[in-house]
Order: sequence, then C-alpha cells, then structure tokens
Amino acid sequence: MAGKVLIVDDVATNRIVLKVKLAGARYETIQAGTGAAALRMVAQESPDLVLLDVQLPDMSGLDVCRRLKADPASRHLPVIVVTAFPTPELRLEALRMGADDFIVKPFEELTLLARLRALMRMRETDEELRLRETTCQDLGFAEAAAPAIEPPARIGLVAPDRETCVSWKNAMARFLPQDTLRVLDYQGALSAAAESPPLDAYVIAADLTRPGEGLRLMSELRSRTGSRHAVICIGVPEAARETSAVALDLGASDVTPGRLTEPALAEEAALRLRAQIARKRRHDRQRERVADGLRLALVDPLTGLYNRRYAMPHLARLAERSRLSGRSFALMALDLDRFKSVNDTYGHPAGDAVLVEVARRLTMNLRQVDLVARIGGEEFLVAMPETTLEAARIAAERLCRMIEETPFNLPGGLRLDITVSIGLAIGGGTSNLGSEPEAIEQLIHQADRALLGSKAEGRNQVTVFQRGAA
Repeated sequence: MAGKVLIVDDVATNRIVLKVKLAGARYETIQAGTGAAALRMVAQESPDLVLLDVQLPDMSGLDVCRRLKADPASRHLPVIVVTAFPTPELRLEALRMGADDFIVKPFEELTLLARLRALMRMRETDEELRLRETTCQDLGFAEAAAPAIEPPARIGLVAPDRETCVSWKNAMARFLPQDTLRVLDYQGALSAAAESPPLDAYVIAADLTRPGEGLRLMSELRSRTGSRHAVICIGVPEAARETSAVALDLGASDVTPGRLTEPALAEEAALRLRAQIARKRRHDRQRERVADGLRLALVDPLTGLYNRRYAMPHLARLAERSRLSGRSFALMALDLDRFKSVNDTYGHPAGDAVLVEVARRLTMNLRQVDLVARIGGEEFLVAMPETTLEAARIAAERLCRMIEETPFNLPGGLRLDITVSIGLAIGGGTSNLGSEPEAIEQLIHQADRALLGSKAEGRNQVTVFQRGAA
C-alpha cells in the first residue's frame, strides 16, 4: 500500500467517494465521522495523513487540526483541510492552524493524488530522520537538542520578469518582515545555490521566459548539493491544475497561487513558506545531529558508510515500524566477488580504492531513506524500508549491473573489472518477523543464505531467500 489515510467527514457518501478514489491509487483508508473519533483514531491507528473536513458535527475541523498540531505525538502528521465552501479567510485560517494543505470539494483527482504523493514523501522523510536520530540517542551518541534560535530566512524569488519579481517582493515583505527576499533570474537562482550559506527557499513561477521553464529550474536546483534540501514553492495559475500536479511530482515542496501581488494570496504564500522552512530547518538539525553523533563511533572510516554497530539497532527499529504499519522492508547482503585476489595481486591500497568506489556507487544508486552499511571486509548490507519483493529485486539487479559495467580505477592508472553477488530477504509485512535481536539476526541469516546461493550459482547475480530453504 502507498500509505494509510484517515478520511474525516460527517457525510458517509463523501467518505465512500474518497475511499474509492484512494483505493484506486493503492492507499489504505480508515474513516471517522466526528472530530472526537478522528482524534481517537489518530492515536490508535497511526495514519500517515489526514483528510479533514471543516464542518463536523461535534467540533470544527480547524479545531481538530489545531489539537493534532499541538500534540507532540501527532505534530508532524500531514493534514489536508477539505471544504466545499472555500473563502480566502478560511484558507488562511487553516494554514495558521497548521494545516499542510487545503483542498476544495468536489475533488479534482489529479491534483488530490499529486498532493497526497508529495505529503507522503514528506512524511517518509520525517519518519526516516526521526528513526535515525532515535537510533543515535539509544546508542548514546546524540545529545538532547537545545532550543533553536532561528535566524531570518533567506528566500529567492524568480518570476517571468524583474518587474513582476519586485511586485512579489513588495507584497510578501509585509508578511515576512524579518526575512530577506531576493529578486533573482534563472542564472541568479543557480548561482545562489553555490553560496555559503545557501538560500533557505525559492519561490519560482512555473512559466518564466518559456512555458515550464520554472519546473526545469527546480529540477536543476534539486540536483545541486547547496539547494537539494531547499524549500521550493512553485507559483502556478489557479486553472493550471495539471501543472500543479507535475510540479509536486517533480519535487516541489509546495505550490502557491501565481498572483502573489494580491494581499490574501501573498499572505497564503508566506504562511506556506514559513511552514516549509520550519520543516526544512528541523530536518537540517536532525541530519546534523545524526552526522555529528555517528561520524566517529558508528561510521566506517574508510568508506564513510554506517558500520554494523549502527546497522543492528537501526534494523530493529525498521522492523518495529514495519510491524506497526504492515508494510514489508527488504534486506540485501552484498559481497564483492573474488576480492581477496585484488588485495593479493595489487595490494591493500588498491583494495581500499575498490571498497571506497563500491560504497559510492551503492549510495548513489539507492534512495536517501535506504540504509547502506559496511559490515565486514568486502561485505555490505542494504536495508530498504517500505519496499516490496519485486521493487527490491529490481534495485538489487540494478546494483549488480552498475558495479559490473564500469571498470574500477586503481592507484597507478590500472583499471579492474569487479562484480558483486547479492542475497535478498524480505521482512515485515505479512511475515512473523519481530524486532528482537534474534529476529533481526534471523533475517540477516536469510539474506546470507541467499548470498551463498548467488556465489554457488556463479556469482554476479541476485538470489532471493526462499522460505523452504534451510
């Protein structure tokens, strides 16, 4: 399933219509008809997202949103407020209460699903960063976070022309008085990505000098280290629903109305920016704490990957999360083929160079949420949360190909062909795997057994553990 969505609406027909739409996109749905039931189900069912109607029989949906965002247990749960009677005042009030988005009935399916996908990706990042941070705390390598004093945000504005950009700046400055707003063009935005410190956020019109050019600029910014994690809001004309959906699917943090010179729309854009920047800074702090806590104790000094000491408790938490969600995760055991001969023939500096490059290729060809660890001399482990067997098999076969297809450069100008064998096992989901150390060791044993199968069948291939195997 793509995720669990709580639908909150007092009209059963509306809930059924939404359930059918979401089921077609492989979302699991649960339902509530009142605000009290919604609050109870959030606590009991741990949904990944809430679709929350404004008009409920016992309390306002906005009050439900406020209470969810005030509770530390549900503070980061994405909430989309829904109404059939939108007004600018209602949209602004929903965003002030902490809503992550605002959607109008009747639902336009393309935009609805795009917004769900974007918020689910955000939720996955939230959960993964919290998982990594908690793992560090359990191991005693992360200190409690001190209250953060946030500096003013640095925001770049990119519109079709300078006059429009200056108008945006003047309109939004009223609602972002402490922040720095910069007027940029396409090349200026790219240059700002290389600054230190880089910009916190960009607001970019979907169409610049050419249709869709703003989306291309966003893709360029997402590919650069300095702006990869920046907030990027795309300004889209209200009628351009397909453009909004495309922007979200390409990695926009949010979309805003394109007419940012209107006071209500400028305030809405400012509220969305504040929420996104706060989330970005929280993620940045989590990444920094994890990096600082793990760098010396839990990271392999040669490859920069996590080591076994980190991997084991992380796998336990991954298994526990999988048990609660009912979604499977994948574990790969990887071993370089005939690696001993590399050290024996070319020396240990050559072997080290190969290991460093293998680590780089693995990291570059997996998702940010996937764990890559070096657990032995030439042995690696990959854990992929919320992954089906088929998706994991495709990823493992891709790793085999990208190791084999490009020769490795050794000290002295030599080039060497290297291959890797992979064993694949699936945990969580419908399996009976628990999160105890013995259960995690069992899953690793299964991946190792599959790895031995790959070696026995000729190396340079992927073998999936079969339950009937010993």
